[in-house]
This record gives sequence, structure tokens and C-alpha cells, in this order.
Amino acid sequence: MNPSVTGVLILLNVAVFMLQGVAGDVLLANFALWPLGRFALPELHAVVGFHPWQLLTSSLLHASVTHIFLNMFALYMFGRSVEAALGPRRFLWLYFSAVLVAALVQLLVVSWGTTGSPYPTIGASGGVFGVLLAFGMLFPRQRVMLLIPPIPMPAWLLVTAYGLIELASGVFGTEQGVAHFAHLGGMLGAYAVLRRWRARNASVL
Repeated sequence: MNPSVTGVLILLNVAVFMLQGVAGDVLLANFALWPLGRFALPELHAVVGFHPWQLLTSSLLHASVTHIFLNMFALYMFGRSVEAALGPRRFLWLYFSAVLVAALVQLLVVSWGTTGSPYPTIGASGGVFGVLLAFGMLFPRQRVMLLIPPIPMPAWLLVTAYGLIELASGVFGTEQGVAHFAHLGGMLGAYAVLRRWRARNASVL
């Protein structure tokens, strides 16, 4: 029995997080998503800046146990159903399309808005939000239960609410340190892929 793509992604993220505990700031300096330009950061003992591979590698890094747990929990909860509907290959394509668009949006935001010491962007949230958007499009009427507060609602409402919250948080600058526009970028990337498949009369859609 072949392992699911969802399971492999979770194991990969966990393995990289454990490697972060050993390698420390080396991974952050080289593989997190940094703004355009070059910046000397004495605290990291490195000169950092944007490199193309960071658009993907940044999604494998996480800031804390809570950060990776929440991302992997959401990926597990929604990714299994989306992968079953799309198939492993299309699911992987959707996930990394979401990751890539999320990183591009975030790169524009941080490069345009950075006025002091640069900060890195890390986390699988862009891909996870893409999977969440796909779940809402594929299973709009399926009931889902929030953790806090424990309120059941249809998937389309959950996805819409999350999208609006992220948009408002990004525009008004609430929850500093959270890449709200990257989350929206992940949803946009997944939406574009799903719409393309639907336009081509993909049977799963």
C-alpha cells in the first residue's frame, strides 16, 4: 500500500522541523522566505536575502511546536478528503501551487513594506489554506466542526469566513507576525488550479 501524499507531506514537515532543532539558524538564513535584496543580520551571523528556492523551502520550516502542530493537524483533517477526490498527483500539484502563489504574494508584501530589519516568512500555511479552499469547493455542504468555539457549519461557510478574516486582518494589520496575505495567496493559488481543471471538464470537479 503506497503512503498518501498527505501523510508524506506531514512526515516531511516534521522531519525538517526536527532538523531545525539541530541546524538552528542555518536553515532559517538560507531557506526561509526573505525580502528582495541583501541584508546583514548579526544575530544570524549571515547575510540574508531572497533566493528562488525559498518560494518552496520556506513552507517546510516552522517557528514552534504549536505552529507546526496546527498546520499539520489542518492538513491531516482536510488533506485526506481532498487527495481522495483529486488523486495523489493532482493533490500534490494543487498543494504546491498554493505554496508557490502564497510565497509570491508574501514576497511582494514584505519586499514592498520592509522599512527596517527584514524578517523571514516560514510555514506550510499557504499550502494548508489552499487545501482548505479546495475542501470548501469540493465538499461545500459537508459539516465541519470548529475547535474554538466548537460550532458546526458547512464547509463553504468556514472557508468564506476564514478568507474574510484573513483579508480583514491583513488590511488592518491585526495579529502582527502572521502572514495573512500569504494565506490568501494560498487560497488564490488553489482556486486558480481548481478553476482551470473545471474549465477543462475535469471529472473530479
